[in-house]
Amino acid sequence: MVTGGGGFLGRKVVATLEARGAGKIFVPRKTDYDLRERTDIERALHDAQPNVIIHLAAAVGGIEANRLNPGRFFYDNAIMGIQLIEQARLAGVEKFVTVGTVCAYPKFAPIPFREDDIWDGYPEETNAPYGLAKKMLLVQSQAYREQYGFNAIYLIPVNLYGPGDNFDPASSHVIPALIKKCLDARDNGEPAIDVWGTGSASREFLYVDDAAEGIVLGAERYDGSDPVNLGTGREISIRELVHLIANVTGFRGDIRWDPTKPDGQPRRALDTSRARECFGFVAATTFEEGLRRTVEWYEQERARSEPAAGTHSSEEALQVGTVG
Repeated sequence: MVTGGGGFLGRKVVATLEARGAGKIFVPRKTDYDLRERTDIERALHDAQPNVIIHLAAAVGGIEANRLNPGRFFYDNAIMGIQLIEQARLAGVEKFVTVGTVCAYPKFAPIPFREDDIWDGYPEETNAPYGLAKKMLLVQSQAYREQYGFNAIYLIPVNLYGPGDNFDPASSHVIPALIKKCLDARDNGEPAIDVWGTGSASREFLYVDDAAEGIVLGAERYDGSDPVNLGTGREISIRELVHLIANVTGFRGDIRWDPTKPDGQPRRALDTSRARECFGFVAATTFEEGLRRTVEWYEQERARSEPAAGTHSSEEALQVGTVG
């Protein structure tokens, strides 16, 4: 059973499982099963009879979405995971794979983030409720392993991107938001784009196909209690990222920074050695190639759905966001 299997990452995980020869994959749709409700979880488990659960379903968004919805992001993510793990244990599920979030790390964790540092401080404030809700599932997984012998593992992917991402400016993360902003400005002949923050923050990005491969490898080969990072080990500043996306999209105008808006977590880059050592995961897609594929995909999708050029003004400030 793959919760969130119809989403951006979930579709890739399902496709990777199918390519591995998984005999039956059950994806509980939100319209049929509300995973915040215990009775719906019980019904999903009864209908699916899964031996492995990969839990991807989450309420996520960028900085502004997190700022506006701290209570919902905490409650929805905590209640879904806590109840799903408990009901999976009661149903005799053999293995539970929780896909956590890099937002669980402390705001000022040493670079690169090592899994053993995850408890050494409070998360970055703009996404702390979301990050803490997901981090509680690590506590639950380890507690259930200790008390019940429940085989639950916890994977921490860094910020994701790729074809099929969310390009809605109200809720998208930094890469799709920037791609859309640059293409709209290019096509509308706008002289400049506005970007939140100073550009000094850094991020690491993992191509969605690589993330799916890492999750499936973890499900196949890893049975430990310690959390495991999934990433590339490459750090890039937001300022460098903006200029790179402008170049790939062909936007030649000015970039105006708004330092009155938050940067989010100062730096974000992972130590990926544990994933390599424990189950052989190494990201295969270079950032430049993944970015090119993402831009090409979005331009094709936009051409199909929007015959006219983009209409969003470049005066809209970009939300430099985090990922779930």
